Amino acid sequence: MNVTVLGAGAWGTALSLVLRTGNHRVTLWGHRKELLDEIRISGENRAYLPGVPFPSDINIEPSLEKAAETASTVILAVPSKAMRTIGSQLRGLVVPLVSVTKGIEFNTGLTMSSVLRECVPDAPVATLSGPSLAMEVALKIPTAVVAASEHPGLGQEIQSLFHRAYFRVYTSRDLHGVELAGALKNVIAIGAGVCDGLGLGDNAKAALITRAIVEMRRLGVACGAQSETFSGLSGLGDLTVTCFSKLSRNRSFGERLGKGETVENLLESLKTVAEGYPTARAAWQLATKHGVETPIMTEVYSMLYEGKNLQDALRDLTLRESKSE
Repeated sequence: MNVTVLGAGAWGTALSLVLRTGNHRVTLWGHRKELLDEIRISGENRAYLPGVPFPSDINIEPSLEKAAETASTVILAVPSKAMRTIGSQLRGLVVPLVSVTKGIEFNTGLTMSSVLRECVPDAPVATLSGPSLAMEVALKIPTAVVAASEHPGLGQEIQSLFHRAYFRVYTSRDLHGVELAGALKNVIAIGAGVCDGLGLGDNAKAALITRAIVEMRRLGVACGAQSETFSGLSGLGDLTVTCFSKLSRNRSFGERLGKGETVENLLESLKTVAEGYPTARAAWQLATKHGVETPIMTEVYSMLYEGKNLQDALRDLTLRESKSE
């Protein structure tokens, strides 16, 4: 099968390696020609996955049009803010599009598959999500994810495309829930990183995660998702790894914030997107629209966008009115 991966960051590169082990013909596209040239010359993506060999039989293509024109499936691993721009350039495609981006578009409140539906109306869409740190996947460390689509059989097709001994793929029909869970957990991961930066300990982080899954589920159900999805790989599974792993960009973003760095300096210094930052604003907007109480995500939003003092946010969370679990 001819599979094109759009996005030459850590996740797009790691998934290209997974696809290549299935003997598929893989093409990798990225918007930075200098990065693609460096990968081709050095035989590794030093910017995002240093030390991991990049096989020479994966085609590296700087032209988006050429990368997509012969593909039987297109994987989109671009930042959420770029999804509509890239999707608009794929109009006319009828092959499956698989978003592996965990984000929510702020102006519309749409998940990435819904953005793709608007941009490429004739293409069936799916998502791949779950606890999957790119470096661990690239190193073939056992990982489990979920492929979700509302199109009958497409979830199974994506499952077959990616399933390996070290990369187990489950399926789901709750596309909306899987995408919301994957996006919202990044907001919580920033909060978990703040806990680390403030030195609050494991009790605080465990409490944060446990209560966070409640509000993620509450908001997700209000948006039309299935409740049980948030107890699965894209919800609790991804939330856990993103809140605890040293490899998590969103947790690291929060930790640096907790240690005193400003949001502005963090955004300037990051070479990769911490999707929890834009998603915090989109989540706050969705919660407000649906009248859903999301205290943890609201405090993260306030810290990131309203300049709220971290200690004040912590105090306002812990001194909320007592209630039953």
